Amino acid sequence: MELSPEQKTAYIETAKRLTGYERRLFMARIVKSFGPGGPSLAERELGWGRKTIRKGMRELETGIRCMDAYRARGRKRAEVHLPGLLDDIRAIVDGQSQTDPTFQSQRLYTRLSAAEVRRQLITQKGYSDEELPSAETIRVRLNELGYGLRTVRKSQPKKNSPKQTPSSTS
Repeated sequence: MELSPEQKTAYIETAKRLTGYERRLFMARIVKSFGPGGPSLAERELGWGRKTIRKGMRELETGIRCMDAYRARGRKRAEVHLPGLLDDIRAIVDGQSQTDPTFQSQRLYTRLSAAEVRRQLITQKGYSDEELPSAETIRVRLNELGYGLRTVRKSQPKKNSPKQTPSSTS
């Protein structure tokens, strides 16, 4: 069986727009319409994966939908592995932070770097070096918690006005 370029384009574009179960069912129906040798033809001409086609064929024949585990994919956040991490970071940084002296933002400024917070987590809170995330990850969590790294300083008094006073005119 030969596929015209228009058919190829239509099949490929449609498969790209669909996801998960619907995509596999579409692919299985197309392959089934090709007849014997359909899976190898679809793999060769359309670039579809044989495993995906096989899974879609099973779903089409049995009517049982295979569950997709999209949410289970990827790396989990550090808080999933260490549930008390954010509370421990907050406990360490709160004593070393202050609000914006000009009160122009809600951010808290701290003089502790992410590497220093990591060191204090190891010494004060009993974490091991291997189980803690990197200093970069801790820096990102500090930003998410609303802490910014800046030297803590007192608010500056306003400068004296340049207007002449009676005592300075003599």
